[in-house]
Formats: sequence, structure tokens, C-alpha cells
Amino acid sequence: MSRIVRCSLIQAANVAPADLPLAEIQKAMVDKHLGYLKQAADAGAQIVCLQEIFNGPYFCAEQVTRWYDAAEPVPDGPTIRLMQEQARIYGMAIIVPVYEREQEGVYYNTAAVIAPDGAYLGKYRKTHIPHVAPGFWEKFYFRPGNLGYPVFDLGFARIGVYICYDRHFPEGARALGLNGAEIVFNPSATVAGLSEHLWKLEQPAHAVANGYFIAAINRVGTEAPWNIGHFYGTSYFCNPRGQIIAQASRDHDEVLTADIDLEQISEVRKTWQFFRDRRPDQYGALVQG
Repeated sequence: MSRIVRCSLIQAANVAPADLPLAEIQKAMVDKHLGYLKQAADAGAQIVCLQEIFNGPYFCAEQVTRWYDAAEPVPDGPTIRLMQEQARIYGMAIIVPVYEREQEGVYYNTAAVIAPDGAYLGKYRKTHIPHVAPGFWEKFYFRPGNLGYPVFDLGFARIGVYICYDRHFPEGARALGLNGAEIVFNPSATVAGLSEHLWKLEQPAHAVANGYFIAAINRVGTEAPWNIGHFYGTSYFCNPRGQIIAQASRDHDEVLTADIDLEQISEVRKTWQFFRDRRPDQYGALVQG
């Protein structure tokens, strides 16, 4: 018996010059996404996920304290409150990645999870923080996440969140599976190069190893003035067999919508008993510093 959940992923290019006031930049991106949320709702989406730090450019391409002022509280900031309203209007769950301010000087790369009735269910904070050239200076902006790997029960699906660079680490992907995730959403901001090869390699492997669906989101375009590379889109859904079942374009804004049959998880796990055959008693050395 099928258990179908319709999901949408929104990939979008930055719409406002980076030298505008921060409030104008964020308003322009939020306004743009409001139209895409309606498009997802019109397509019948029950869950929609936005890209990493969706309401602005990928500012981690530089190390400038100005961007600290782009952070806001979660869930009590204006962006999350607005998205709660949108969730109530459309009756769909929304995953909202933003720059979170816990207190002055303490910031996280965070995704809030909002239920279809607008209730705030909780948040995931990006665990693995890169600091690599050229242009991924995230340790300047974010503390490593400290909330573990929560799974959010929507009633019709159990979902988890992994953010961008997290996808290179199988440990958290496994933790999400053990915690009961059926769909893992990965909002990202990643540019062409070596990353593009890994984009379609690592996350399907997580789907296979853990017997769940992956929903991977990446922004599109080139962002001035940094121009660190081309954000190559190609957001996709992957099933528990590691097959990409729907994929967005490489260069354009898009709302990618697909039907996911959660019954496939049971079918796959009856074949591949990876959770049964784990040997955690043998893995102690993996967590020794």
C-alpha cells in the first residue's frame, strides 16, 4: 500500500546586489520566495524546503562583520514568523534555513521546521562547519551546531535536516536514520568543481546506507562581487535505492516537485538489513579523538 508524500524544493538565484542595505537584500529574497511558495502550494506540495540561508546571498565568500547583522532569532525572528503564516495559509510544512542569532556574538547556520498548521516544531543547526579557500569562510560566521540530529514528526512523514557541508560526513546521516527520519532534506550552497562530482555521489550513498529518501537543494547563478563560482542548482530527490527520481535544472530558478512513496523504505529495508547488521560494539575507535 502506497504512502505518498508530495514535496517541493526551491532553488533560486540571489536577486539583490550585496552592497544594498541588509534589510533590502533580505526583503527582496523573501518576496521572491513567497511567489515560489505559492507555486509549490499550487502543485499540491505537503512539504517544501528552501535553500541554505535562503534570504540573502552566500555571504561566507568574505569575512566581514557587517553580515552578523543579517542574523535573527529562531523562532522569534521576523522571517520564521512570516513563514509560519505562509505554512498556515497553504497548509504545508516548510523548512526554512536562515542565519540564526542565539545571542550577540553567538550565531548558527540553522534550519527551522514549521508544521502545516504553522506550529514551530524545532530546528537543526549545521554541525560541520567548513573554512576553506576560496570563499567558504564559515567558521567566521557560525558556531558548530549543538542540537544533535533531531527528527520532526509531521504526522504523515518523519523528516530530518542536514545542511550543505554536513553531507560529506556519513555519521550524522546515519544518526538521522537511526532517529527515524524517512526523508532527509539538505539545503545547500555549493559551486561547480570537485563538489559537483560529489553532489550526486555522497547523498545517494547516504540514502542507500540508511534506507531513506534524500531531498538535496542547491542555489543557482553567480553572486557578485565575490564570484567564487557557479552555484549549479541540480536540486534533486533520491529514493532509498540511490536512484535520483527528479532533478531540477543547472542554471535556472525552479520549484522541483515530486511524489515520494514512503512505503519504499519498508521494501528496501526488508532486502538490505543494514540497521540489523550494524556492529556498534565494534565502532568505539571511530569516536576516539
